Amino acid sequence: MTFHCLSRFLVFVLVAASGMASRIEAADLESHQQLARDLLEELIEINTTDSVGDNTAAAKAMAARLLEAGFAADDVQIFEPAPGKGNLVAHYRGSGNRAPILLLAHIDVVEAHPDDWSFDPFEFREEDGYFYGRGTSDDKGMAAIWIANLIRMKQEGFAPDRDLIVALTADEEGGDHNGVLWLLNQQRELIDAAYCLNEGGSGSIRDGRYVSNDIQLSEKVYITFQLEITNPGGHSSIPEKDNAIYRLAAALTRLAEYDFPVQLDDIMTTFFERRGEIEGGRYGAAMISLAKDPNDTEAIEQLSEVPYYNSLMRTTCVATEVDAGHAENALPQRARATINCRMLPSDNPGMVQKKLVEILDDEAITVTVTWEPDPSPPSPLQPEIMTAVETITEAMWPGVPVIPTMITGATDGLYLRNAGIPTYGVSGIFDDVDDNRAHGQDERVGVKQFFEGQEFLYRLVKELSSPRR
Repeated sequence: MTFHCLSRFLVFVLVAASGMASRIEAADLESHQQLARDLLEELIEINTTDSVGDNTAAAKAMAARLLEAGFAADDVQIFEPAPGKGNLVAHYRGSGNRAPILLLAHIDVVEAHPDDWSFDPFEFREEDGYFYGRGTSDDKGMAAIWIANLIRMKQEGFAPDRDLIVALTADEEGGDHNGVLWLLNQQRELIDAAYCLNEGGSGSIRDGRYVSNDIQLSEKVYITFQLEITNPGGHSSIPEKDNAIYRLAAALTRLAEYDFPVQLDDIMTTFFERRGEIEGGRYGAAMISLAKDPNDTEAIEQLSEVPYYNSLMRTTCVATEVDAGHAENALPQRARATINCRMLPSDNPGMVQKKLVEILDDEAITVTVTWEPDPSPPSPLQPEIMTAVETITEAMWPGVPVIPTMITGATDGLYLRNAGIPTYGVSGIFDDVDDNRAHGQDERVGVKQFFEGQEFLYRLVKELSSPRR
C-alpha cells in the first residue's frame, strides 16, 4: 500500500472511529435524556430574539411534543398577545388535593450576532463536553428540561396529588407587557399556583469542584434615574466657571464615592453564614463575621472589595450613560446622566431618590425616575421546599451545601411574587462561577451538568407533588 493510500485509509479509520464514538455516546443516553437533548437542540435553532425572532414557533414546537406524547389538547395552550410573541401553558393533571406548582422558563433570548461569536449562535453544537448556542444556559435549557420531564412522568404513569403547570414564556429578555405579566393579567386561573420553580438559582463550580447549590428567594429591584442640569451656555472662547458638564461631573464623583448602608435580611444572613464556611480565607472569615454582626466595619470593608459581594450587601447606584453639550465650540447648555440603581427589596424608591439628591448636593441638578421600579417581597424559606432541595442535593452531590440567595439581576419571578405566588430559583445545573457566559459570547452549558439538572428537577418536582403518606 502506498503512503498516500495508507494515509487515506488511516483517515477513514479515524473518521469511522469518531463516528462510532459519537454513536456509542448517544446510545449511552437514557431515552428521557435524549429527549431533553433533542428539545434543547430544537429550541436553540429557533431564533427567539426580540428583534427578528419567533417565540411562537418555539412555543408551538414544544406544544407539538406534548401532544405527540399524549397530552390532551385542552391541556396544551398557546397564547399570542402579539405576532411572534407566543407563550405555552401546559397542564399535567393531578388529583387536586393540593394547589398546583408552576414550572416556569422563558424561551426568548437576548440578541446574538454571528460576528460576535465563534460560530452561528442559533446553531446547536456539542463540543468538548458542552452544549453551545444562544439560550443554552438562559433559559432554553430549563425549558427543554421541563417539557422532557413532563413527558417522562406521563410515560411512567406518575400520578401527582396536585397539578403541574409548565409555562414557557416570551419577553423576559426583551419586549413588554407579555409573558408572565400578561398571563397573570389575562389568564391568572391557568397559572395560579401555591408557588413557582424558576430560573435564578444554580450550582456553583470553582476550580472544577462543586461548592454549592444555590436557591434564589429574592432579587434586587431595578430603578433608573435621569440627572439633568441646564445652563445658558455661550461661546467656548469665553469660558465660564459655571459649566454644566463640570457640575454634573463633580456630582457624579460624589456619587461614585458614596456607599449605601449595609442591610442584611434573613436570606442574606444565611447566605453569608453558609458561603463563608466554604469560601475560606479572609473573605470567608469576613462573611461569617458579617452574618454574626451586620455592623462589623472590618468585615464590610473587606467584602466591599469584591463587586459581587458588595452588591449583595447594599443598594447600589451607578452612572451608566452621559450626554452633554450641543457643539464643540459652544459652552454646554445641558448635561444629562443615567443612573441605574439596584435596590435591596427592603429599600424604598422614594428614599433612594431623596438620598441621591442629598449625595449629588447640587440644587440645579434635577433627579427624575425614568424606569419605575417593580418591588417584590422575598419568598419565604418554606420547609417543604428547602427540605426537598437539601435532601436531593445531598443524595446527588454529597457534602454540597444548599445556600439561599438574592440575585443582583432580575427575573420574571418579581411579577409572580407581587401577585402572591412565592417563587424559587433553583435548577441543579452547575456552572463555573469564573466563566458564566449567559448573555455573552459562545453561551454554553456543560453536557454533564445539563443532564444532572434534568435529574435534579425530575426528583424535586416528584418529591413536591407525590401523594403524602
